[in-house]
Amino acid sequence: MAVYADVIVDITNEKLDRTFQYRVPEEMEERIVPGVEVEIPFGRGDRLIRGYVVETTDRPAYDPVKIKSIKQIVPGRVPIESRLIALAAWMRERYGSTMIQALKTVIPIKKEIKAQKKRLIRLNLSADQTQAYLDELNRKHCTARARLVQELIHQPELNYELVTKKLHITPAVIKALEEQGILCIQTEQLYRNPVRPAERQEKRVVLNDQQQAVVDQVTEDWGRGFRRTYLVHGVTGSGKTEVYMEIIARVVADGQQAIVLIPEIALTFQTVLRFYQRFGDRISIMNSRLSAGERYDQFERAKNKEISVMIGPRSALFTPFPNLGVVIIDEEHELTYKSENVPRYHARDVAIHRAETEGAMVVLGSATPSVDSYYKALRGEFGLFRLTDRAKKNALPHVYVEDLREELRSGNRSIFSARLQELLQDRLLKKEQVMLFLNRRGYAGFVSCRSCGHVMKCPHCDVSLSMHNHGRLVCHYCGYEEPAVKKCPECGSPYIGGFRAGTQQIEELLKKQYPEAGVLRMDADTTRNKDGHEKILAAFANREADILIGTQMIVKGHDFPAVTLVGVIAADLSLYTGDYLSSERTFQLLTQAAGRAGRGDVPGEVVIQTYQPEHYAVVTAAAQNYEEFYQQEILYRTISGYPPAAHLLAVLLSGADQEELSQAADVLIQQVPRDLEGLTVIGPAEPAVARINDIYKKVIYLKHKKYDTLTEVKDHLERFAKEQPLLEKINMQFDFNPMHAG
Repeated sequence: MAVYADVIVDITNEKLDRTFQYRVPEEMEERIVPGVEVEIPFGRGDRLIRGYVVETTDRPAYDPVKIKSIKQIVPGRVPIESRLIALAAWMRERYGSTMIQALKTVIPIKKEIKAQKKRLIRLNLSADQTQAYLDELNRKHCTARARLVQELIHQPELNYELVTKKLHITPAVIKALEEQGILCIQTEQLYRNPVRPAERQEKRVVLNDQQQAVVDQVTEDWGRGFRRTYLVHGVTGSGKTEVYMEIIARVVADGQQAIVLIPEIALTFQTVLRFYQRFGDRISIMNSRLSAGERYDQFERAKNKEISVMIGPRSALFTPFPNLGVVIIDEEHELTYKSENVPRYHARDVAIHRAETEGAMVVLGSATPSVDSYYKALRGEFGLFRLTDRAKKNALPHVYVEDLREELRSGNRSIFSARLQELLQDRLLKKEQVMLFLNRRGYAGFVSCRSCGHVMKCPHCDVSLSMHNHGRLVCHYCGYEEPAVKKCPECGSPYIGGFRAGTQQIEELLKKQYPEAGVLRMDADTTRNKDGHEKILAAFANREADILIGTQMIVKGHDFPAVTLVGVIAADLSLYTGDYLSSERTFQLLTQAAGRAGRGDVPGEVVIQTYQPEHYAVVTAAAQNYEEFYQQEILYRTISGYPPAAHLLAVLLSGADQEELSQAADVLIQQVPRDLEGLTVIGPAEPAVARINDIYKKVIYLKHKKYDTLTEVKDHLERFAKEQPLLEKINMQFDFNPMHAG
């Protein structure tokens, strides 16, 4: 059977959709895989050009007689483009997508932006020759040429744009002098550099014994050519960033490059400054707020080895470094490392695969590691290090857990507990700073009782039910429904419903209750403009406000020495988000929030307000006891068959016709192979939001202990969908180990 290869001849993204098909010679069949650079006859004259294989198939795109053959595989070193295309092919297979979707993820430049260039004009003549030539120009009344030569006598090197715009000399005059050999034009590449930090002042930090032990082990492994993935589990303030920088310094000293992933743009300001102080102009950043030109320039600088360290969120993982040595993933537990667009990849898993194929290592770091990573570390798949002390030896904060049920019983209907109000007043008198964290993720979803704390749960899936507009409580895993309740089924209280306060309401309450306090709010509304995060964080760091209110973005990685009190307004909001990760998220957010207090010389205090003070996620977060949390959480995951004890595949279906969508979901679920031992099928069910812009949605969940088994099911469903007219109008996507219900 003949084999054909789809070849792309240009890696600028505007042409990624255009491939050309070639026949694969029989002797090359085993070596032609996605990413391989090949030489092909192109166009009417069959001139030989180079391209990259993106897919192979046994189906010709047109008449096989007219399909030309690949000339040869390009010998020599594998270029970075080849490696990135091979990575895209792996992502397409592992996560489910088209090759084009995977390519546009891995090669994220929208289009090749015209590079900025700096042109300089220089004289080719000696001083005597120049003066003689100038005299001749004046005699002939060549005013423009004479003016330019006169300027070059005073200043031997002139900027081309300056000459044309300020001296008003036309390009034709400059070209004429160049053709006569009077002057020459030299062109230099100019790169748009998004890093504009303050003046560099290198500060070398002396590592403590625990930090040094991590660096010594990793660099020793590096030196003997041993590559693996490491997990650094360090309490908040333990100095993980200093460890990262020492590891990077060793890798860079060996002529290789490093990628540092951070979870949010909010961290860029502080993180970049620390790295700049150490590595200077050898660093750059990548994030969604850069212009297309800045992004293009940073990728070009990386390819040309003009930078050594790239810092940024998920997309920075695909920086085209030719000699990648290490990928650092800070706060590796963060949800933002999982893509919500097709292919729905997890940056941690892609980083590990890229490192394995390019001879690099991966360092994961977190005060609250994901259950998935810790599970692998305990099984020996990752090297595990623990940093149990804060770098500055200051004590962890004292944590109070306030029961909001008791506050209600005592007559306090405020969203601030009595203890939080008392400590707030105390900090304002002492001129110390306060952070108030609203744990708002999933905030309108679950329904609970304010008197006893009871939460309405699905009897089949052990996740909370969500309130829908039609007045019913719904499970987003299996589709179970029940009517909304007016009274608590446990205690009969009428105080039942969802939490309604947002950051703006809290800001208004604070200003009313503490009019003398300076208050800053940091949420999606106040950070919408460019540099919004940096301005608010800088203002708070400069002591321009006493209280900072915010959502998740304020509790991650920021270091404010004057903060001695952190208040968590309602811990329960992430505890019942309707999916299996809710306890893990709650523990992580509470621990990270608590870690913001007492990072300076004054001891810190934390107030956690909750309706569920006995829940293990709250209890273990208050005690800063990750090990205890992990043991209880992995037991729940194992019993329930959730990742990492097993794997979960969400098949996401959407379409404009609700009836057709339901029929398609029913047909598709019948195609799931029932003879696969251990496979659990759940659904079809409606996701959390069942309709957006008149597009309806359905979801089918599949559970199995082996990831590869779910991949086989995915492949089978993809093949089936291509042959079914009913499924032509239905959009189907796959999400492995989803981090949101639906």
